[in-house]
Amino acid sequence: MAIQKKWLMIGVGVWGLLSIVSSFGHSNPPITQKVNWDSPKTEALFNRVCADCHSHQTNWPWYSYVAPVSFVINHHVNEGREHFNISAGVLDEAHEAAEEYEEGEMPEGGYLNFHPEANLSPEEKAQLIAGLKATFGDGHGHGHGDDHDHDHGDGHQH
Repeated sequence: MAIQKKWLMIGVGVWGLLSIVSSFGHSNPPITQKVNWDSPKTEALFNRVCADCHSHQTNWPWYSYVAPVSFVINHHVNEGREHFNISAGVLDEAHEAAEEYEEGEMPEGGYLNFHPEANLSPEEKAQLIAGLKATFGDGHGHGHGDDHDHDHGDGHQH
């Protein structure tokens, strides 16, 4: 019994250390660029569904600080920001956002289970898809975002 208790205590200690270490990956760096949205509605829908992984406005829920879940969440956020990040002007893949959402590739599996606010009605889904296409383009030269209009925070469009 004493050996089992010892291993249990060691396991709890390792889990605690992993949880502490994993919390260091959480960050919301400064926003260096802003998107020229086609409408406030598109921006609001994007914030509900996409911003946690594709901006520097991530809401880190309590469970994102608990290992091993924290490692998965940090990986998803970091990878999302690397490919498409509205807060840092990483817009090279922005034109794919509408298509990936429309095809059910985004948000990634499991996200909707923990974020019920991201479950959009059919009308909201259609608005988000149309708004993403209008803002970032559709990869075929359609949409005002095809020239990657964004605001560098100084009020000047670039």
